[in-house]
Amino acid sequence: MAGWGARGWARGLAAGTVAWTACAYFLVPAQADTLEGALVLAYQNNPSLNAQRAAVRAIDEGVPQALAGYRPRVTASGSVGSQYWDTTTRQLPFVPSTTNTSPYTHLSGQMTPYGGGVTVTQTLYNGFQTANRTRQAEGQVQSARESLRTTEQTVLLSAVTAYMNLLRDTAILDLQRRNVEVLQEQLRQTRDRFNVGEVTRTDVAQSESRLASGRSQVLSAEATYTASVATYRQVIGVQPGKLAPGAPVDRFSPNTLPGSVDVGTATHPQVTTAQYNVDVALQAVKVAEGALYPTLSLQGSAQQNNEQSLLGLKSFNALVLGQLTIPIYQGGSEYALIRQAKETLGQQRLNLDTSRDSVRQNIVQSWGQLEAAKANIEATQAQVQASEIALNGVREEARVGQRTTLDVLNAQQELVNARVALVSAQRDRVVASYTLLASVGRLSPQILALRVPTYDAAVHYHQVRDSWAGVRTPDGR
Repeated sequence: MAGWGARGWARGLAAGTVAWTACAYFLVPAQADTLEGALVLAYQNNPSLNAQRAAVRAIDEGVPQALAGYRPRVTASGSVGSQYWDTTTRQLPFVPSTTNTSPYTHLSGQMTPYGGGVTVTQTLYNGFQTANRTRQAEGQVQSARESLRTTEQTVLLSAVTAYMNLLRDTAILDLQRRNVEVLQEQLRQTRDRFNVGEVTRTDVAQSESRLASGRSQVLSAEATYTASVATYRQVIGVQPGKLAPGAPVDRFSPNTLPGSVDVGTATHPQVTTAQYNVDVALQAVKVAEGALYPTLSLQGSAQQNNEQSLLGLKSFNALVLGQLTIPIYQGGSEYALIRQAKETLGQQRLNLDTSRDSVRQNIVQSWGQLEAAKANIEATQAQVQASEIALNGVREEARVGQRTTLDVLNAQQELVNARVALVSAQRDRVVASYTLLASVGRLSPQILALRVPTYDAAVHYHQVRDSWAGVRTPDGR
């Protein structure tokens, strides 16, 4: 241990950190969790994403509900019972006879009447409300799918952030622990020099103070690491293993800021959702206006009645009826609904403009953060190299008495801080590239080429769209 010395510890720490820095974007440790694998797990298991998929499936059912307006309505009715009667009548005029001496006639009996019928009603015209409701429901489905895309981007970006945060905090914890090892060796050597009279008690106290500070930083790093593990478990859905370094995804984003803005304001799911919401609001206006039009329907019914009695009475009725309803005045509520729908349409158009402005602002901000992260890596790498040279120089000068123990400790702390800053800059570089991709609207498993079956919301839609009956819920696969 004495032969290794504090200088050897520092060199070992420097070598380990530089190697991690140089290979951070390229090397994948054996049997390690990868960023791609974490994204796959989040795409499959994240409860927020699965809940949004269920919400889209629920909205799909609005289309067959609207299409029901084209289809006939059939109702059946039936009745069965028991009837008893007892009547007494008087005959006027009454003529007595040998067989009938009373003017009263008494009759009683019991029967079981039963019957059934069927009624079929078909709407022929209702001011195109059924057609407009169908188009409105289809627009709501498209809007829900775009909202699902937004949720996918949010979940995937959260997964990237959780992964890179944990990777960063793991490296920082390792750096702080190595720093404590170096400080322990520094304290041991300082005490040895104090025992032979080369340094004073002040130097020992300074080394002890810096070691205590280093241990405190380890405890803080452990707390941050534990919180990152919990966040990883929440977002990804599994406990983390050994994490492999992540790589940026600049290749999937447009090369220029104007190009990014053009793509984002046209295809970002936040914008397309607002566009479909405008279509839905427009159809709502037409549906409300349809209440002012007449309604024409055709109704057919058949009824069979039977009486189980001595008379054995039976009856059968059939009816075909056309009905035309013309609204004249309904208290003014339909006009208020039309005005309300028009105001909602205007609101949705303004929301579309707001969405475009928001997407544009996010793209510009993300672009600036990415450029800053790139430059920050170069600066922190230079800072680490300069801090390593400075530490080695201070140590050599301290050996010949030109530097104090405090100078050595300060140089050591500056090197640790530089390495922590470099680790954080590497994390920011990767997260910023994914953030830009999300702000453009391209953060999806298809663009990232994730090895996972993608969820196709159209499958469930076609499973239920033309369904006339049944309560089974398709799985969308």
